[in-house]
Amino acid sequence: MNEQCAAAEIIVEGRVQGVGFRSHVQRRALLLGLAGYVMNLKDGRVRVHAEGSRALIEELARHLEKGPPLSRVERVSVRWLPPTGRFSAFDIRFAEFER
Repeated sequence: MNEQCAAAEIIVEGRVQGVGFRSHVQRRALLLGLAGYVMNLKDGRVRVHAEGSRALIEELARHLEKGPPLSRVERVSVRWLPPTGRFSAFDIRFAEFER
């Protein structure tokens, strides 16, 4: 990994489940060349873990403020983390409470 590699956890709040939000995130992340995953949380929010260049992660976070047509995003929060390098693709993970 190069020195510009970064990672972030992005939490999206609002009407973001059941509206195609995860596939929307996945398409944009793949387009930007980011790795990681997106998943629904039990409380109705969506968690995104993205790894790649900081500028591209910031671009993804800005894009998520709009969301797909049926969503209503109320808040996007970004927490920067050390990159793990564990991800080779960007996946949709099924919710934390589904096993």
